[in-house]
Amino acid sequence: MGRVKMHADEVETDIELVRRLLTGQFPHWAGLPVRLVPSYGTDHDIYRLGEHLSVRLPRIGWATGQAAREAEWLPRLAPHLPLALPVPLAMGHPAEGYPFGWSVHEWLPGENANGTLDDLDRAAVDLAAFITALRSIDTTGAYPRPPACRGGDLAEFDAGVRRSVGELGDRIDGAATLRAWQESLDAAAWGRPGVWVHGDLLPGNLLVVDGRLSAVIDFGGLNVGDPACDLQPAWNVFAGTSRERFRAELNVDDAAWLRGRGWALLQAVAALPYYWDTNPGIVRQTSHALGQVLADAAR
Repeated sequence: MGRVKMHADEVETDIELVRRLLTGQFPHWAGLPVRLVPSYGTDHDIYRLGEHLSVRLPRIGWATGQAAREAEWLPRLAPHLPLALPVPLAMGHPAEGYPFGWSVHEWLPGENANGTLDDLDRAAVDLAAFITALRSIDTTGAYPRPPACRGGDLAEFDAGVRRSVGELGDRIDGAATLRAWQESLDAAAWGRPGVWVHGDLLPGNLLVVDGRLSAVIDFGGLNVGDPACDLQPAWNVFAGTSRERFRAELNVDDAAWLRGRGWALLQAVAALPYYWDTNPGIVRQTSHALGQVLADAAR
């Protein structure tokens, strides 16, 4: 299909593959129109199926457990949350030369949150309400958080951040980035039981309808851990008064704010060298976030 490969060992998908998979496993959907959904997502291809469904195919091995995790947990979480979540409908199995499990969901309308929000202060309130509700959900039965995953201790990522900063060279202000990173490492740790975190609240995972937040998607980073992880939108989505409003709505203390800023920083510097030549959307978004982090740190 002429798309640039982002990962050395990624699997290519196309419309004909989707049709073959549906014919073999869900023939009642096989006659619906299929079209690729443009996205700068990094680990799944999304195809719209008819008007009301979507098909989600992992592109890379590390994403293959997400569909099963979402199928288990999203129906449990959704009733407690003020924004819509993906609704899993069916799980497909490897076939037709495609090596991974895949899934069918209800189609969620909307655009991503890059420049589509009419009122950032209102969006700050809406997203803070979602995060507050997510944090309050009982974690009984949650799977253990693996090491170096969203919601963990920032120190687990120190070597990777320093390596990425070195790889980026003069494409970023490495000295300022490492100073900001050290401030986040030095912040007091989260010392209470972990809470549910989405782990990846970036603009591409926030859907907007008629200028207002409507849904949160892509729960591949769902974990139980430090809630500061979900402060990333402060530097990825908000600025100025809306950033202040987001912080106030969540009642974030200074240590948590620094840890949250560290999460935004590490996500940016990890993505930038990896996707520099293959995913301009991710590079734009993460460059913006890193710029916001460094400006915040300089103040």
